[in-house]
Amino acid sequence: MTIAIRRYTNEMRPAWDDFVRSSKNGTFLFCRDYLEYHRDRFDDYSLVVLDGERIVALLPANRVDDELQSHGGLTYGGFVTSETMTTPLMLELFAALGDYLREAGFRSVYYKTIPAIYHAVPAEEDLYALFIGQAALVRRDVLSVVRMARRPKLQERRRRGDAKAARAGVKVARSDDWPAYWALLSDHLQQRFATAPVHSLAEIFYLQGAFPANILLYAAWLDEEMVAGVVIYLSAEVAHVQYIASSAKGRDLHALDRLFVQLIDEPAIQRRYFDFGISNEQQGRVLNRGLIEQKEGFGGRAVAHDFYRIDLDAARQ
Repeated sequence: MTIAIRRYTNEMRPAWDDFVRSSKNGTFLFCRDYLEYHRDRFDDYSLVVLDGERIVALLPANRVDDELQSHGGLTYGGFVTSETMTTPLMLELFAALGDYLREAGFRSVYYKTIPAIYHAVPAEEDLYALFIGQAALVRRDVLSVVRMARRPKLQERRRRGDAKAARAGVKVARSDDWPAYWALLSDHLQQRFATAPVHSLAEIFYLQGAFPANILLYAAWLDEEMVAGVVIYLSAEVAHVQYIASSAKGRDLHALDRLFVQLIDEPAIQRRYFDFGISNEQQGRVLNRGLIEQKEGFGGRAVAHDFYRIDLDAARQ
C-alpha cells in the first residue's frame, strides 16, 4: 500500500462527508458543515489520507504557527477511519504523516483522541501508534458516562430532588424555543462562571438547522416558565450533554434532577451511552468535585479522554 496525504480542499467535501458517515469512529461533528461554521476562527489544515484514489483516513485539523492541531473547534478529534483500518496500517499512516508535516514546515502535532464510547467498531489503532511514536500525554479529561445496559443505582439525593420537582409541578419536554434557553444559559454561565456559551445563538441556530436530527433541546418548565434545560448532541452510539443550565428558581426546585431522570430514559434519544461530559479544568489537572458529584449521582462513571503532543523532530530520530 502506498499512502499519500493531501490537504483538504472544498472539492473533496462530498467524499469527506460520505467517509465520515460510513466510518467506524466518526460522528456528525466531523462533517464539513459542522467543522466550517466557525471557519473564521481557525486556519483549517484538515488532511485526507489516500491509497491511490481511495480514502483510508481523515484528520480534521487546523494550523497554529508550526503546530498541527486536532481541530480546535471540536471537543474530540484524531484520525477518522473505516473498518478496513488495521494497526500496521496506522503505524504506516503516522510515519507518512510525520514526513508530510516536516516537509510542510511543522514542528509538532497536538492530537486529540476520540473516546471509545463513540466508536461503532473498536478504533484505538492510533493509541498504539502514539505510544510507538513516543507521543507525550499532555492532558487527560474524565467524562461521566452512563452505560445504559448496566446503570448504577440513582443516588438518593438525586431521587429526592426529582420527587421535589415533580411535586412542584415541573414538566419536562423537548423544545424549539432556542432564544429562551440561550437567554437562560447565558445568564447561568455569566452569574456562576463569568463566561458565555461557546456558541452564539446564531451559531446554534445554524448548527441545529444543519443537523436537526443530531442537536436537540430539552427543557424543564414550571407552568409557562423555562427553569432549566440541556442541549443534547446525538451520535450513533452516544447521547452527549453539550450544555446544562438552570435558573435560580430551577435550582430551588431541583429542576435539573427532574430533567435528567426523565431524559436518560427518553426513547427519542436512547443510545448505548449517555455522556454528561467533563468536570475538569486547567487541562484536566483540576477536578470540579461538586460538578462531577452531580453527574455521578445519575450513574455517570469515568471514561478517560486523552490528548497528546508529538515532537516531529524527536519522532524522526
